[in-house]
Amino acid sequence: MVLNAKSKQELDDFKSYILVEKNFSKHTAKAYYADILSFLIWLDNQACEEVNFAKVRDYLHYIQIFNYKKTTLARKIASIRTFYKYLYREKKVENNPAESLISPKRPKSLPKFLSTDEIEEILSNINIDTPSGYRNRAIFELLWASGMRVSELSGLNFGDLNLENNEITVFGKGSKERIILVTDRAKSYLKGYIDFARPLIAKGFPLPPVEDNSPVFINKTGYRLQTKMIRNVINNIVGKLELPKKVTPHMFRHSFATHLIENGADLRVVQELLGHASISNTQIYTHISMQHMREVYEQAHPRA
Repeated sequence: MVLNAKSKQELDDFKSYILVEKNFSKHTAKAYYADILSFLIWLDNQACEEVNFAKVRDYLHYIQIFNYKKTTLARKIASIRTFYKYLYREKKVENNPAESLISPKRPKSLPKFLSTDEIEEILSNINIDTPSGYRNRAIFELLWASGMRVSELSGLNFGDLNLENNEITVFGKGSKERIILVTDRAKSYLKGYIDFARPLIAKGFPLPPVEDNSPVFINKTGYRLQTKMIRNVINNIVGKLELPKKVTPHMFRHSFATHLIENGADLRVVQELLGHASISNTQIYTHISMQHMREVYEQAHPRA
């Protein structure tokens, strides 16, 4: 198969559009780019501007052989719809061949969360006798205390910290700014990391003076700690424990929200702390809470 050169240019322009104008995250933009690239390769040398609805439908029939999950298939359809909406907006096509595409219904699944005991077990098994170990403890204390995303934590700069008021400014999806709160315990670990562990992490690599745009969390060469490394850290820690569930860094965020609501927190407050654009995204945690309460009830009540 041959990739049409003009279509490839349209794809590159589309990626710039969703990154710059639509404020898509890098992760989402990468996924959309890969989806459209696969579609264009399937088209062979046919230009994307020459495609009609029947051709798009043929492609969707073709990818059925890969048995994608409904969530993946829904994203691929969304990628194609967004791509042709962009081409139509730019007057590259006279009609949008993907306008009437219908996405499959996504299965509703509740995100998994950790109990307080499970979180404390994870935290207590982090070796804080080394600079990197102390950094890791500070990272997961912060994730648990604030509910921030791993990408938000990775992107923290010193200018974002207001530890005197237990506040941190983070930049979430679409570069939206919000203030999150941290506990005294998390603040204590964070200050200990900044004052004592951080200067020792990049051993042999001179660190520049700390400025507002300096990364808070760094790796052993002094550069910003990336999200992949944070995920590797928790995999290494959890791999040594016998927890009955697969633990991801995002589960700390789910746990943060679930436990707040279980303890009576207002849904709007939780929405603000999580940085959700819609209250409907936050309401899922009330379902988690009810599910958890039902499980506890059925285990504890003699007549349940």
